[in-house]
Amino acid sequence: MADTSYLDWPFFEDRHRQLARELDAWAAQNVADHHSADVDTECRTLVRKLGAAGWVQHATGEKIDTRAICLIRETLARHNGLADFAFAMQGLGSGAITLQGTPEQKQKYLPRVAKGEAIAAFALSEPDAGSDVAAMQCSARIEGDQAILNGEKTWISNGGIADFYVVFCRTGEAPGARGISAFIVDKDAPGFEIAERIDVIAPHPLARLAFGNCRVPLANRIGAAGEGFKVAMRTLDVFRTSVAAAALGFARRALDEALHRAATRKMFNGTLADFQLTQAKLAQMATTIDSAALLVYRAAWQRDQGKGVTKEAAMAKLAATEGAQQVIDAAVQIFGGMGVQSEQVVERLYREIRPLRIYEGASEVQQLIIGRELLKEMKA
Repeated sequence: MADTSYLDWPFFEDRHRQLARELDAWAAQNVADHHSADVDTECRTLVRKLGAAGWVQHATGEKIDTRAICLIRETLARHNGLADFAFAMQGLGSGAITLQGTPEQKQKYLPRVAKGEAIAAFALSEPDAGSDVAAMQCSARIEGDQAILNGEKTWISNGGIADFYVVFCRTGEAPGARGISAFIVDKDAPGFEIAERIDVIAPHPLARLAFGNCRVPLANRIGAAGEGFKVAMRTLDVFRTSVAAAALGFARRALDEALHRAATRKMFNGTLADFQLTQAKLAQMATTIDSAALLVYRAAWQRDQGKGVTKEAAMAKLAATEGAQQVIDAAVQIFGGMGVQSEQVVERLYREIRPLRIYEGASEVQQLIIGRELLKEMKA
């Protein structure tokens, strides 16, 4: 088990410490330290395992415990990136229902998600509307008791294997972000199709979705008309911090691997660890990880106290994902040629970390958010 001294920090309660230790022991027995060639099947299997063991319920409960979600993501990421993905997407995909769904919607979807019996997806991005959510073109018009969806979504995690999608569409109540609504679209909804499966450097189920006069019951709208942007941002406020926690898990694993490699690699009548250059690199890696962890768990703790975390979550994601990229790159360097060998742990981590600097708000967007919030505070 990696260094867990951070669990003694005052951000956590005893239940969080117990959760992290129990999950680490469970993951060591139930999560393989590699990926299979059939990513869809592996992801479905992981969702079922995580649900059956009770871990997913922490991301779908009536009261969201951000610290618990972050600890789970950090722990799973340290063991297996796809296990972290499977857990996170269950939470993100159903998060809008958890936060703002009707009692009927919650009853229909959340118990199955929590048990791993249904796979959820969050469909926000479009070909021309990624960071600029207000530019989305996918639309929905209301006809009686139905919503008719037309358009596309892309880069959708769990695309192709999900049982339902939370889809954000322009409904036109007002210009820009104020004219967006959220709908639950079941995989067998008429007019919905998986237009394309997308392969990326860290294999995950990903797809482009197409809606051609796709009909869904108006009862599937989450929140009021025109409130979809608020629903999306509330959901991302929870899970943006957890992306940072996943980055921590990747970084901690990279440091563990680098320490072992440095201590055992024979070189010039000693080991790689004997060199001051190596020691300096390891020191920087450890310092980067602890610095990011403080920001991550500050944001998680602050949200659990009922406080706003827009700036703090952005700081956490920026520092943790950029820092983890540096840590993992340093680990690859310590491994030398083996570091770029396919399916070596550090090579896999190198591929896993890169998307985290983009999804749920690219690093540049986090910088804009932090700057905007600082200026708001100054004016206030």
